[in-house]
Amino acid sequence: MKRLISFTALMCLSASVFGSDDSPSGLTLVVMDPLSKPLACDCVQGYAQRRYEELGKYLQDELGRPVKVVWNESLSNSIKENGPAHIVIGKESVVQHDLRKEKLRMRPVARLSGMDGQTTQTGLIVVRKDDAANAVGDLKGYRILFGPEDCDEKSAAPMALLRKAGVDVPEKPETYPACSTAAAALLELPAETRAAAVISSYAEPLLEGSGTIKKGDLRVVGETEEVAFITAFVSAKLHTP
Repeated sequence: MKRLISFTALMCLSASVFGSDDSPSGLTLVVMDPLSKPLACDCVQGYAQRRYEELGKYLQDELGRPVKVVWNESLSNSIKENGPAHIVIGKESVVQHDLRKEKLRMRPVARLSGMDGQTTQTGLIVVRKDDAANAVGDLKGYRILFGPEDCDEKSAAPMALLRKAGVDVPEKPETYPACSTAAAALLELPAETRAAAVISSYAEPLLEGSGTIKKGDLRVVGETEEVAFITAFVSAKLHTP
């Protein structure tokens, strides 16, 4: 499964997965990809505007059965609103977290590559432009704004990086639901507050493009190891060849 795969290849793979006669008469594709058009701002030209409705049309034509495409940041909410999910595409760690919460079995079948050809992302630890810190090890005693626990690049990965550098991580970390809220909160703190925030590498262009931050407001002092990014999951209840 850990292979670079283009969007076209994903469509072909998905078509083969759902080509069996015992598949449901209709399929629901839940999109949780933060770079999809309905879940991202169009503030950076040509970026974060993935159009999954085209995938839905392709599958529908290929399979000869209805394919419903829905967008939601939460799989649990999507299931409440739209019923069972047959395909889910989103951040790997977020989807896995929601699957455990819902006690659902789905199998990862492919990862989508980005414009850079990569199937991974990283977490970026940032400070304000005039902050004295220049490296992760300089963050001892700092107030650090993490992301949700289900986002590996903003939680588990940066915590591991900080610990490796000898920086203590609070037992109950301060968390923010989105990169934009963490960045905004960091900039709003009093100038004398020693603080840093963690954002996703893919979100950096969007923060500037949306006006959440101005170019140069924040500096990167650390980058986590790579973690899986956008992954396609298929319901374990469906027949696969």
